[in-house]
Amino acid sequence: MLGIDKTRMIAADKALTGRDAEMQIADRHVVLGTPLKGPWPEGHEVLYVGMGCFWGAERIFWQIPGVYSTAAGYMGGWTRNPNYQETCTSLTGHTETVQVVYDPSKVSLDTLLAAFWENHDPTTPNRQGGDIGTQYRSAIFATTDAQLAAAEASRERYQERLSAEAFGAITTQIAPAAEAGDGTFYYAEDYHQGYLHKNPDGYCNHGFCQVSYA
Repeated sequence: MLGIDKTRMIAADKALTGRDAEMQIADRHVVLGTPLKGPWPEGHEVLYVGMGCFWGAERIFWQIPGVYSTAAGYMGGWTRNPNYQETCTSLTGHTETVQVVYDPSKVSLDTLLAAFWENHDPTTPNRQGGDIGTQYRSAIFATTDAQLAAAEASRERYQERLSAEAFGAITTQIAPAAEAGDGTFYYAEDYHQGYLHKNPDGYCNHGFCQVSYA
């Protein structure tokens, strides 16, 4: 992999091909006890977020009351059913992504967006701290028009907060989920699911990032 610029987005026709076989994972969330795959209960919605390493990002969201299920995966690229090793090369186009299934009657979208903005640095393109590459890019992939509009409005709101504190411009990719790469969320390997519950002392570079969204 010498000579590859991991911070440059791979073109669709240059991405790894991948495979037809889907990743085999457990049926249930290790913390919440809910299904990892749909169909979801009536009235629930799905939001996809990329905040760098999905281990810490997933834990942030499964701890929020009203979140029904979370899962670690890959989204925004073109390789079919990628594995972790392939994603780490930046040759798939995916970013590490958390699938957040939530009940809007119990938790607001604004609460989820606040957790997103406050717990990573959205101003560093294709990296989070020492994690460098397109797989660590900041992203929100919306599944409804209302989510998309709310995400874009929240970006403007948070940019005002950041600018007031002399931070840089937000580089977060915001797009309809159907237009993010091939439009598919691919589940990551089973050992990634609920990783920080299974490994409490595992690597995590997430936490409050100095500027409040409120």
